Amino acid sequence: MAHLGSRRQRALALPVGLALTASLGFLPGTAASAAPLDEPAATATATGPKMSYVVNTKGGHGASASVKRAIARAGGTVVKAYDQIGVIVVHSQNPDFGQQIRRAKGVSSAGATRTAPLTPVGITEEGTTQKLSATEAAKAAAAAAPGQEPLEANQWDIRAIGADKAAKVNDGSRDVTVGVIDTGVDDTHPDLAPNFSKSQSANCVGGVADSSEGAWRPYTDGSDHGTHVAGTIASPRNGLGVAGVAPGVKLAGIKVSEPGTSLFFTEAVVCGFVWAAEHDIDVTNNSYYVDPWMFNCKDDPDQKALLDSLTRATKYAERKGALNVAAAGNSDFDLSADEILDDSSPNDTTAVDRIIDPSECLDAPTQLPGVVTVTSTGVKNVKSYFSSYGYGVADVAAPGGDKWQIPATPDANGRVLSTVLGGGYGYKQGTSMATPHVAGVAALLKSAHPKASPAQLQRLLKKQADNPGCPSHVYDAAGNWIEATTCEGGKDYNGYYGAGIADALDAVTEK
Repeated sequence: MAHLGSRRQRALALPVGLALTASLGFLPGTAASAAPLDEPAATATATGPKMSYVVNTKGGHGASASVKRAIARAGGTVVKAYDQIGVIVVHSQNPDFGQQIRRAKGVSSAGATRTAPLTPVGITEEGTTQKLSATEAAKAAAAAAPGQEPLEANQWDIRAIGADKAAKVNDGSRDVTVGVIDTGVDDTHPDLAPNFSKSQSANCVGGVADSSEGAWRPYTDGSDHGTHVAGTIASPRNGLGVAGVAPGVKLAGIKVSEPGTSLFFTEAVVCGFVWAAEHDIDVTNNSYYVDPWMFNCKDDPDQKALLDSLTRATKYAERKGALNVAAAGNSDFDLSADEILDDSSPNDTTAVDRIIDPSECLDAPTQLPGVVTVTSTGVKNVKSYFSSYGYGVADVAAPGGDKWQIPATPDANGRVLSTVLGGGYGYKQGTSMATPHVAGVAALLKSAHPKASPAQLQRLLKKQADNPGCPSHVYDAAGNWIEATTCEGGKDYNGYYGAGIADALDAVTEK
C-alpha cells in the first residue's frame, strides 16, 4: 500500500508507503544502544544533515521534561511534544542523535522517521486519475433512475453494499464526523462543501497542526487522492455528481502527506491521529501506509520507535472515541505468510530487497492494534487482483475496484467513481478506495448507535458484513481468471474478506 491505499498504490497511481530493516548501515541511529546513561554525550556534534526523529518517553510529564533536556544535550530541537501520549518530534543534525538519545533516562524508544534529510522535495508524478469526460457524464445522467444522483448510474460500488437503499432509511447523522487522514481534501468541491467541517480540519505535515483557513487542502502540485476518498465517504445527495456511502455525515480533512512526493511520515501521521482524538472525530479513514517503510520491523531501533509512536497515537484516538479504519495495501501480499519480500523500502532514498516476517514487521497503520484492516473487492464480489489479504489480519472487505471485473454501467468501468480536484469526477482503484466504503458504513453505524464505542462499532461492522466465502477463482494482474489457491478459511471468516463485505443497509436496519 505504500502509499495510498493510500498506502500508496504505486501501480494504481495512488500514494504509497515504505519499509526497511535495521541492517542498513546508512540509516541514522541504527547501532545497538549502550547501557543506559543519565545523559547522552556531553558534547553533541551538529555536522550532519538535518533529520527528523520521534522520541517516545516512558510516561508522565516529569519524564517528558527530563527527556526534553536530554534531547537538547544530544543536539536535538523539539518540534512538537505530544505529552498526552509521550511522543516528541525532534530535529537534529547530530549523526549520532538516535543512538545517544536512546541511552537517556526516561526514553523507551527513539528513531529517525525517514532515511533522507529534511530538504525541499521536487514535484513527482503520482500517476493519473481516469477523469470523467463531459460525454461520459452526460451518458451517466441519461441513465440515472429517479432519485439517483446524476452520476450514480456508474456507482456500482454504492449498490454493491446497499448504500443507495440505506440512504432512504438513515443517510447519517450530522453529529458524526469522519476524518480523512490523507493528502488533503478540497472542501471547495461543490459535491463536498455541504458536508465539510472546517473546525475539525488541519494540516499536520511536519508534525505540528495548522488549522488556518484552507491548510487542509491539497497542495497546488496536488494529489486528488484525499478528495476522491472523501467523496466516497460522504458526498451528499444534493442533485450533483455522485453519492457517498454516508451522505448525511460530516467530513474533516487532515492533511499528512509531504508536498511533491505525497509521502506520509510518522510525525505527520501521529499529529493526525492526535488531532482527530481531540476534535471529536468519530471515524478516521487511513488509505495509506506510513513511509518510508512498507513494513516496520520491531528488531530495528528506528522502525520500532515509529511503531511505538504510531501505536500510541492510534490508541489515543481510539480511547477518545474514534474508530480507525485502514487499507490492507495493493501488493497482493499474504499478510499472514511466514515471510514476504519487501523490495520497495525505504521509499524516500534507495530501496533494497529484504525478507520480512509480517508478524514482526508491521504495515502501519493497518496492522496496528485496534485498527480495522480493509481488503478490496470488485463488482463480482471477488477479491481485487491487487489487494493484500491474510488470515487473521483482514477484518472486512469493501468495493475498491478492479479493472478486470466489469460492471453493467454506462461507462463499464470497474474502478470506483468519486470526486477529484477542480470540481470534477474520476475513477480510481485500490484498497485506498475500499477503505472509505468501510469508513462510511462505520459512520452509519455510529449514526444508528451514537453511544457505541470504537470496539462496539468494529464488532457491528463484522457482524453485519456479508461473507461470500473463499472464491473458486480470482483475476491476476494480467487479467487471467486463475484458481484462488491462497484463500484460507470459510464463510464465517477468511483471509480474503475477513468477516465479510461491509453492508450499509444492515448498518441502519439491524440492531
